[in-house]
Amino acid sequence: MAARAARAEGPGVRRRRRLVALLASRPGFALSLGILAMGLIAVATPGWLAPRDPLALDSDAILAPPSARHWLGTDEVGRDLFARVVYGARPSMLASLAAVACAAVLGGTLGLVAATGPRWQGVVIMRASDMLLAFPLFILAMGIVAALGRGLGNAIIAAVIVWWPQYARLIRASALSVREQPYVEGAQALGASWAAVVRRHVLPNCLSPVLTKASIDVGYMLLVLSGLSFIGLGAQPPSPEWGAMVTSGRTFLLSHWWYPTFPGLAIFLVSVAWNVTGEALRDVYDPRGVVTGVERRDRKAAQGGRQ
Repeated sequence: MAARAARAEGPGVRRRRRLVALLASRPGFALSLGILAMGLIAVATPGWLAPRDPLALDSDAILAPPSARHWLGTDEVGRDLFARVVYGARPSMLASLAAVACAAVLGGTLGLVAATGPRWQGVVIMRASDMLLAFPLFILAMGIVAALGRGLGNAIIAAVIVWWPQYARLIRASALSVREQPYVEGAQALGASWAAVVRRHVLPNCLSPVLTKASIDVGYMLLVLSGLSFIGLGAQPPSPEWGAMVTSGRTFLLSHWWYPTFPGLAIFLVSVAWNVTGEALRDVYDPRGVVTGVERRDRKAAQGGRQ
């Protein structure tokens, strides 16, 4: 009976079991979710976490160290660093999420066209992606932003341009493997149009690897956009953006360490949290990934039933 129950379970139940097992066995995963939750709260309601104005000046507390009045200290004009780090979560995290989402949609669409469309379309799309992937991503993004002009919006556009080939290749590979499955051939034999087959069977089965990669890429994208801001091509001061704050405080690193350290620490923690979360999602969606104690028990029961 246990074996029949195990076979009757759908993939959704097994994924939930893996997720619960990962939360119980990997404290880093739970901690990462907590960090991301705090970041999303800062994005949604920064004033609730930091009631101070991130642009307000305090001439009596210029480059003040962390204290009860200013928890993370102040910058060279007396602005509260805690408020600026909290308010900086909105442009920093939203920009990385928007860039990854746009790259995934653009690359996914082109990847589907390359896998399911005429052969010449696939050749053109794949050769274009090969040309973009031949360059170092950050260097290519720097060149695109330099051509478009400074600013966070242009940095996002550049990041999308250099990032979409990865999703195009991933979706194309997934779609090519799915289209050879018997249920896809059966749907076509029953008279379903190719567009309906792609919409109902190919695309849904390609989403799991895309979601896993996207969750990891958000952390990398945060580093890329912060790096562009650090070299003066992304967000510009006095915008409370983490990369711009690091570049403003780098000259004070030895004398007033708190100025560049705390926004840099925010970049580090959020990037690592996204990476750990993405790896956990990969284990949840990968059928060869983590095996929970319940799954192990069900497998033993199934083996006993066969004997």
